[in-house]
Amino acid sequence: MPSARPSLLYVSDPAYPANGRSYGDEDIRLTARLREYFDLALCHPLDARALMGRFDAVVIRNSGPVLHYQQAYEEFRRAALDQGVLVYNPLTGRGDMAGKQYLLDLSADGRPVIPTADGDLGPAAALAALPAAERYVVKPRLGADSLGLRILAPAALAAEPLAGCLVQPYIPLRHEVSFYYVDRDFQYALYAPDPARRWELEPYAATAEDLAFARGFVDWNTLSHGIQRVDACRTEDGGLLLVELEDLNPYLSLDLVDEDTREGFAQAMRGSVEALLRGN
Repeated sequence: MPSARPSLLYVSDPAYPANGRSYGDEDIRLTARLREYFDLALCHPLDARALMGRFDAVVIRNSGPVLHYQQAYEEFRRAALDQGVLVYNPLTGRGDMAGKQYLLDLSADGRPVIPTADGDLGPAAALAALPAAERYVVKPRLGADSLGLRILAPAALAAEPLAGCLVQPYIPLRHEVSFYYVDRDFQYALYAPDPARRWELEPYAATAEDLAFARGFVDWNTLSHGIQRVDACRTEDGGLLLVELEDLNPYLSLDLVDEDTREGFAQAMRGSVEALLRGN
């Protein structure tokens, strides 16, 4: 007799060599909780397009940087939109899911984000659009996981290829901090006390001011359902600036939070996926 429970195709790449993270372990633990409520199968991102029609929804989790399989991801995305397949997170995100254009848009809008210039305009125009700095960060528009990131002196920018890249001043900071959300509900925060060790994270007690900062970007993104990670840096003057808005497959570092927080996250995700399936 067919199961009355919703079915999920859970997309993960547990073999991806993520520095300081264990994709497989996180997804094993999370799917162990979700299996209590859904019929669930795991697949590699390269298999998602072929299998997605057999399930009620596709959940994209630790699938690795799509840069490594860009064509396959674009084909999956087009097919899912054409066929009306439910995808979690929905494919309407305005953050990293759509590339890093949002950093330019938010910077131009005066939002609290690291100042960002378009490398396609050339070195001189990029430098003119940014605050003066001793070093600059160059990152690909479609980059992820620090792939292709370069840190350069101003004079070196002129000799570097900047097409398809964004340019930002290298900003001294106290630490990096990440805020984790399901839909628009805050779940927990983690921070890296040592900026040079991005994935050596510890629990962080977010203030009301911190949460107002993070929630502003979650609201801006307008995702109806889904998991988001707001990555920020604490500058030397104590303020926060957005580094990235991860809305496709953010790693959650669930092994670093306590059991109650992990359970709360799993239940929040369960409720969010159920709401997506119900269409509300």
